[in-house]
Amino acid sequence: MKVADTGIALREILKNAPRPVVLVPTMGAFHAGHISLMHRAREIAGSHGTVVTSIFVNPIQFDRPADLANYPQPLTSDLATCEAAGVDVAFTPSATSMYFPDRSVTVTESLLSSGLCGATRAGHFDGVCTVVLKLFLLSGCDTAIFGEKDFQQLAIIRRMVRDLDAPVEIVSCATVRETDGLAMSSRNARLTPAQRADAPRIREALLESSTLETLEEILTAARSAIEASPLTRIDYLSLVDAETLQPTHSLDRPAILATAVFYDDVRLIDHVIIHRPLTHPTDA
Repeated sequence: MKVADTGIALREILKNAPRPVVLVPTMGAFHAGHISLMHRAREIAGSHGTVVTSIFVNPIQFDRPADLANYPQPLTSDLATCEAAGVDVAFTPSATSMYFPDRSVTVTESLLSSGLCGATRAGHFDGVCTVVLKLFLLSGCDTAIFGEKDFQQLAIIRRMVRDLDAPVEIVSCATVRETDGLAMSSRNARLTPAQRADAPRIREALLESSTLETLEEILTAARSAIEASPLTRIDYLSLVDAETLQPTHSLDRPAILATAVFYDDVRLIDHVIIHRPLTHPTDA
């Protein structure tokens, strides 16, 4: 496996790389979910293609300085994981090599990013779109792999590719979960034992409430189940259209029940997809 720590080095390595080039953009601190993305990339690339994994904690997508400062960065073990997963090239740039100090161009999506995480994390998705487009350009990838846990991020990246005619195929992979249902996340490692034991309630609350009849019942039940714990603080809890990510008033189209929950300063996200007609739809 080759390692590049600048865009110039990455382009040099990939200049004559066998196609397809399949990119897995990450911020490192790998768990089984990340590894599943790398394995999927290897499947798509085949034995002759090239798998690239980027490991970059992107500073411009963090809205809270403490979250950036505390984000785990175990680069040595991450590189070992990449090699074991069949990655051909690891891209490990620094912030100074990715961004000019007087940078003045940012990629902004203005519709799908208006709610959910975008409503409470100012500038977050501008940072995501900007770094992802840079990674597409630096790697010249044919395909990029993203996890479905960050459902809003996935939808926004698909929209960016569509609207900007980026010649990249976006492939999604299902959320990987712990045995108790908690969505795997690098942030899980920062939970205290009590918080970690409590956190599966997020998934349970979404699943159980999603079986109820009306929008109002679904949202009320999910909120009550999450807030039943003194350890939690809800950042948002929303029902949105699965395609537009705008608030929905019925479930005759696929919808997303999504939440972000704080345990102290650790923010966890999850969602479920709901698709069924309601007998008595109500305005939530």
